[in-house]
Amino acid sequence: MTVDLISLATICIVAFLCPLIVQSIPGRPLSETVFLLIVGAILGPYLIGWIQTTASISLLSDLGLAFLFLLAGYEINPHNLTGHEGKRGLVTWFLTLALAFLVVVIWPTFSARHIDGIAVAIALTTTALGTLLPILQERHLLNTRIGDSVLAYGTWGELCPVIAMTLLLSTRASWQTILILIGFIAIAVIAGVVPKHARMAGSKLFGFIERNANTNSQMMVRGVIMLLVCLTALSAVFKLDIVLGAFAAGFVLRYIIVDDNPILETKLTSLSYGFFIPLFFIVSGAKIDMSAIAEQPLLLIEFIVLLLFVRTLPIFIALTTDKESEPLTINERITVALYCTTALPLIVAVTTVAVNAGAMSQTTASVLVAAGGITVLIMPILAQLVMRTINAQPLQAAKQIAANPKATPAIIRKHRDLERSMYQQERDLRRKHLREAAIARGKQLGLTDHQISQLIINSKNYDTNTAVTSSHNITSDTTNDDR
Repeated sequence: MTVDLISLATICIVAFLCPLIVQSIPGRPLSETVFLLIVGAILGPYLIGWIQTTASISLLSDLGLAFLFLLAGYEINPHNLTGHEGKRGLVTWFLTLALAFLVVVIWPTFSARHIDGIAVAIALTTTALGTLLPILQERHLLNTRIGDSVLAYGTWGELCPVIAMTLLLSTRASWQTILILIGFIAIAVIAGVVPKHARMAGSKLFGFIERNANTNSQMMVRGVIMLLVCLTALSAVFKLDIVLGAFAAGFVLRYIIVDDNPILETKLTSLSYGFFIPLFFIVSGAKIDMSAIAEQPLLLIEFIVLLLFVRTLPIFIALTTDKESEPLTINERITVALYCTTALPLIVAVTTVAVNAGAMSQTTASVLVAAGGITVLIMPILAQLVMRTINAQPLQAAKQIAANPKATPAIIRKHRDLERSMYQQERDLRRKHLREAAIARGKQLGLTDHQISQLIINSKNYDTNTAVTSSHNITSDTTNDDR
């Protein structure tokens, strides 16, 4: 118990200090997720030893993983799955899976016929959508052409590997796994349909839950946690990965709550990112054997390069050959592909399955998880650099410098100013789109022109989530005034 409490206290201190430290670093080269992984690895049992991955801490970490995929499932828009670009995203994912298995067949380190090779193949096809969403939001890319494409391709990159894990990493016979999966899906559907119809029929139970959603009972939050824990427990009983149960809980929650519920979303986000999700990343870092990375640096580099080959390249080609969707420039296509190559949580999940099955050593798993953590660091940075570098027209600048070397400083300055101007134009355009979305949301809620103006002022960066929350607050304030 003492060891558990010391580990938990250390994790809480790290989670609290992390945002302060990251914000203080000039240029913010590290995301919070990567920082949590690094600190977890340093304080974990392989180095300092202040954080021990005991059974209790591992259970809390599993809940953090569950909350991460609950939010990811809840955020998925069905249009991203069924629309034209979503369908291309699904086809592209299957192509990346085939390419990943081809790579594993050639790669002498793993065997495509064994669990370790299958786990690596699945890991190469993943997109950490849950990790990406805060980054896209921070960079004002949600509800833009780039953001929509990332969601269309990235959604399948998170959903399909979860299903592939269930089907391909099971030790049971294939027909047994399929039957169990069908049974699990049936139960998940019932868990969504019954409350949905009860709500529509004006059930007294559902009415009680909604009336007590913001009292000390917090019935809505308790209901969501019950749904999440029950489905993850069910997936564990069926010997399926808990990621599937958590993802299913997110889908069920979105099905039940069709309209946005800003208060519930705020509470779930606070609970998830306030405790459980940071704990998951810190504990994941604590499981990384840093000495293993030093022993196998080539494996680390190989895996990252293969992620670029298996995931980035097919998505770029799919975007380039798509003639029906609104066209993207070359830098936008590269940007989308790089964002979709950000991978981590599912790499942790698939390597954990392989390690528990005795098919992969903890050393190899540590290297692959570290590689996933590095993608969370470098892929968003590369995506942003691509946008800004191509905007500066480097090839044209090089030709001008070759023609007139003496004017090199002036040419560089000119193209740097060009890049800044185009970057500002793109940022203004994104803010305009987000501002229009905030206005549309205000009108949908029936706000007056004055309230909509207040909504826009409150949303300093025209962030859609802020806009939704602010609109709810404005509506609540107006209701209180009327009373």
